[in-house]
Amino acid sequence: MAESGDIATEVVVLGGGLAGLTMAAALATAGVPVVCIDQDSPERQGGDGFDIRTTALSYASMKVLEGAGVWRHMEAQAGPMLDIRIADQFSPLFVHYDHTELAVDGQNRPFGWILDNKDIRRALFTRAAELPGLVHLAPAKAVGVERNRSGATVTLEDGRKVRARLVVGADGRRSLARESAGIKVRRWTYDQSAIICTIRHSEPNKGIAVEHFFPNGPFAVLPMTGNRCSIVWSEKTALVKTYLDLSDAEFVEELTRRSGGYLGDIELVSRREAWPLSVLLAERFIADRLALVGESAHAIHPIAGQGLNLGMRDVAALAEVVVDAHRLGLDVGGPEVLARFQRWRRFDTVLLAAVCDGLVHLFSNNIPPVRLARDLGMAVVNRLPPVKRFFMRHAMGVVGDLPRMIRGLPL
Repeated sequence: MAESGDIATEVVVLGGGLAGLTMAAALATAGVPVVCIDQDSPERQGGDGFDIRTTALSYASMKVLEGAGVWRHMEAQAGPMLDIRIADQFSPLFVHYDHTELAVDGQNRPFGWILDNKDIRRALFTRAAELPGLVHLAPAKAVGVERNRSGATVTLEDGRKVRARLVVGADGRRSLARESAGIKVRRWTYDQSAIICTIRHSEPNKGIAVEHFFPNGPFAVLPMTGNRCSIVWSEKTALVKTYLDLSDAEFVEELTRRSGGYLGDIELVSRREAWPLSVLLAERFIADRLALVGESAHAIHPIAGQGLNLGMRDVAALAEVVVDAHRLGLDVGGPEVLARFQRWRRFDTVLLAAVCDGLVHLFSNNIPPVRLARDLGMAVVNRLPPVKRFFMRHAMGVVGDLPRMIRGLPL
């Protein structure tokens, strides 16, 4: 399949972000011809300044990346989460998840890993280059999507056309794929923004992830490699500029106060940014010859660190139904295939979005009776091993009807 002129393939993925390129890699690894259309070049996306964000990958997401052949290219940069400690501000009542208290696949596994987004992107680009069945068009911009009973056509800005049986929309919150199908979305915003940065510290983080709930929003310290941690600090939007305008020394002092000082001396090793927080939920995840994954279908509050992990579960489910159809010689964009994907993914997504929204409202306040109730609730969970193990498995993404990739089985 040449990159000049029109292209015919089985599946075209709009969007070459973390979910989109994983989708393409998973399909190509299983022998399904796929084209991934990516607006930015790999050189720009892999640069140190393109994206300073980090991502929390659950154990389940690691299995998806492993099955797609990507994990081995990023494992060395992944900081494991071995313990998770959750507390209401600095209350003595808390929840503590210890990975040694739970066996998955017969072993004690990390709950997940924290990585720089740039390292995930570089691993995806490396894997894409290894797969002859994956055409990665980058940079390239899609400007039109047409679908009918016989197939779909994506038109690029330079006039080329990509024809396929199935379009996968992985092109983010302002998805062209979703909008071209007239799929409506529900949106709501929070009076919060996430302040993000990366710090280096003098004391080892020991793989401990900490989340403190403050009245204005959660404050998370997430362990990375190289004696570093990622900070994800949800704060009232009106106050964000005040914190961003602090000097480095003043900002570090505030980080030390909020984290409790357990990391010793800390220093900033990235710039600071703020991202407004909101929720997006598509009314459906499919249309004729179209399936939505990742933020094209849903975006949630980062309170539980499940944003990309939801997208990875989309990838695993869609890859399975498409690969099964392809091997049987069926139409990979047919209505039965897409209906199976939507049944698999929509309930899980809606439920998690509702749970995260409830947690935001439960914890982002300082009403004494509510605070007492939530502190007692955490203490109860901490003292009930079966309940605690369920929440630990949920944090790892290994509950429910799991696709083959998450179970460690080949597609």
